Amino acid sequence: MSKQRVVVVCPGRGTYNKEELGYFRRHHSDKGRILDVIDTLRHQQGQMPIAELDAMAQYQMKLHTAGENASALIYACARGDFEAIDRKKYEIVAVTGNSMGWYIALAVAGALGDEQAIELINGMGTLMGENLIGGQLIYPLFDENWREDAAMRAMVMQHMAEVNEQEGAEVYPSIFLGAYLVIGGNNAGLKALEAKLPRLQDTYPMRLFNHGAFHTPLLTDIAAKARTMLGKSLFAKPSLPMIDGQGRIWQPHSTNLDALYQYTLDTQVVAPYDYGKAIEVSIKEFAPDKLIILGPGATLGGATAQCLIRHRWQDLSSKADFIARQKSDPLILAMGMADQRALAV
Repeated sequence: MSKQRVVVVCPGRGTYNKEELGYFRRHHSDKGRILDVIDTLRHQQGQMPIAELDAMAQYQMKLHTAGENASALIYACARGDFEAIDRKKYEIVAVTGNSMGWYIALAVAGALGDEQAIELINGMGTLMGENLIGGQLIYPLFDENWREDAAMRAMVMQHMAEVNEQEGAEVYPSIFLGAYLVIGGNNAGLKALEAKLPRLQDTYPMRLFNHGAFHTPLLTDIAAKARTMLGKSLFAKPSLPMIDGQGRIWQPHSTNLDALYQYTLDTQVVAPYDYGKAIEVSIKEFAPDKLIILGPGATLGGATAQCLIRHRWQDLSSKADFIARQKSDPLILAMGMADQRALAV
């Protein structure tokens, strides 16, 4: 039987929640070497081991979502999931990710070695945690069919422009997450925007706990600190194609390492991350049979489906189409969901 072609999607912050406590232990008890590399570095820096965080009896939101812990936890789980994909069934043709998932994509694609990957991921997570600037909120821009609503998008952008006219208030597009918009800003700006945006589903606008103003100009100083802390020597040419948050493809034989370093530790830190563009390029340039979303969690599933619907991939035109297709021959396998995980490993 021929292999199916897959693009692997790496998760970002906010994917290791209460339900994911013990994720690594449950799924990857045979992959202790992953934790050995991670926790060796964290021990040197006086940080709690990831093995201990994952094994705790109770989830502690403040502890588990702190930048210095969340990033390494998510990386460990995602790295284990990547290694668990059944290579007899699937040919991995490219990797991409959302936000922090770009760092994980670099790791699983081989652009970072094991030690280099955790140095970057733990270093950036610690830097963000120690210098938490502003925050993020998320807001939906779609109708009941999961199709983007142009009028809703224009309304949100107008309100953002109005907020930015207020003294001391700053808000920016942070992540184009399917048909959701993640907005980053300082506290004054986010508070003013929350007051303007209509309340939807009794949930939105929703602040993202312990998140900074990622992918906005507010992190210019953080990006500069990161470049003094992390050198270009960390990076190598990848063994798999990578699609970044601008839709650029980094190929194994033609990747310019100076440009990769600049994008990773400057551009994508301070400029919006377009996850929708990354998925568009993934499906149009690599024509995969499926997309496999690494765990922990499965929060990227809906946003990814919205991207497929936008481009009418495999004739999808609505939420109902996607749900029906997932039941018969799924296009997305989210490894954080037991039934879909069983099809991937």
